Amino acid sequence: MLTILGFAMIATFLVLIMLKKMSPIAALVLIPALFCVFVGKGAKLGDYVLDGVSSLAPTAAMLMFAIVYFGVMIDVGLFDPIVRAILKFCKADPLRIVVGTALLAAIVSLDGDGSTTFMITVSAMYPLYKRLKMSLVVMTGVAAMANGVMNTLPWGGPTARAATALKLDAGDIFVPMIPALAVGLLGVFALSYVLGRRERKRLGVLTLDEVLVEETETETVLVGAGTGAGTGTGTDRKAVPAGGSGSGTDADADAGADAGADADEPEEDERLAGLDPDRATLRPKLYWFNALLTVALLTAMIMEWLPIPVLFLLGAALALTVNFPHMPDQKARLGAHAENVLNVAGMVFAAAVFTGVLTGTGMVDHMATWLVDNIPDGMGPHMAFVTGVLSIPLTYFMSNDGFYFGVLPVLAEAGQAHGVSSLEIARASLVGQPLHMSSPLVPAVYVLVGMAKVEFGDHTRFVVKWAALTSLVILGAGMLFGII
Repeated sequence: MLTILGFAMIATFLVLIMLKKMSPIAALVLIPALFCVFVGKGAKLGDYVLDGVSSLAPTAAMLMFAIVYFGVMIDVGLFDPIVRAILKFCKADPLRIVVGTALLAAIVSLDGDGSTTFMITVSAMYPLYKRLKMSLVVMTGVAAMANGVMNTLPWGGPTARAATALKLDAGDIFVPMIPALAVGLLGVFALSYVLGRRERKRLGVLTLDEVLVEETETETVLVGAGTGAGTGTGTDRKAVPAGGSGSGTDADADAGADAGADADEPEEDERLAGLDPDRATLRPKLYWFNALLTVALLTAMIMEWLPIPVLFLLGAALALTVNFPHMPDQKARLGAHAENVLNVAGMVFAAAVFTGVLTGTGMVDHMATWLVDNIPDGMGPHMAFVTGVLSIPLTYFMSNDGFYFGVLPVLAEAGQAHGVSSLEIARASLVGQPLHMSSPLVPAVYVLVGMAKVEFGDHTRFVVKWAALTSLVILGAGMLFGII
């Protein structure tokens, strides 16, 4: 009964937010509360919620102060050189912009923190997507998938959890998986190329004269974009390709893009992206201080010298004090990022209700046991493949902690009974991470959709199929190379 109710609760949540019948915060709170009553444990709802809040409070604190820290770093211009380099490559070509989004997200993901990746990527790329009327779900989808592949780094979380749960060395799990993960990342780049070509076909190759016009406040969130459709839930504008009509061929578009790239100047890149090289918050004299502070912060995070929430709390306080020594300036910076902080923190604590009920009522345990028990006996020698396939939906519907510490040991034990090593099981368990990063149980995804001003349901409808495909590519490559 708990198994059925668990799947029903998750399905109800996903359907309601994808159909936009409820906001994510309301759905995360009210649906599990209702199902808790159905289970007959309504009297314990308070305990479940407090347990969930207690477990996610450090994550909420980390996200709050990480948003402040990296928001300040963006304000003072720390990431401007990286952004300019990406924008110089992108120009006003939708194809290059989508590929640039994947590239930037993959590079920034080296720090191992999804929230950081999404803050920097969206801050850099959002103005381009907005100006060119591109689909914002393409941006969020590509960024989430690139980060999902890179999230398998030993300091990213899943690999360390798998190593801890099965008492293995993280290096023994990760290093052999590098070729398969590299294929997965190439798959993300290939997909971004395809989506970029479709965006270019829909919009045309724009000239800066067409792009740099007075904009309305209407946001463009085209769920159909990237699938060949030209309609969606925002203002659609058929732009005229440079030097021709909107019906030009892809070859003409390629030529127009290259020509436009040669003609544009760096100053125009800044105008196009909304970067203000003269903004009052820039601190060029403190550039190397901010760079060293960020490197020291990321180093301390990787080396685990202090808990991550504490590191970001200290880093945010120090960054504000040094860059903005006057109290009114500090208050202005905090106010500028308050909306993102409130949205993300609220979503995390709402998710705590969902995870608290799912775990406290025992739904997660029953769902995992049911799945494992229903694996056919003939699949025993192929438990690594089974683990890889199961990791795709399970890491989407469950937290990484729930999957790696609750389900993975059971799968590993079943595999060992059929001669499959725990190392193979552990490597296969990483396959589902590209989809996991868009799970409603991952706090960082709310940073992504919140900063991009995209509805979570729109993001989910767009990204699920592509992220699942990326996961299958990694699984296929792992089997082809004999890793899994």
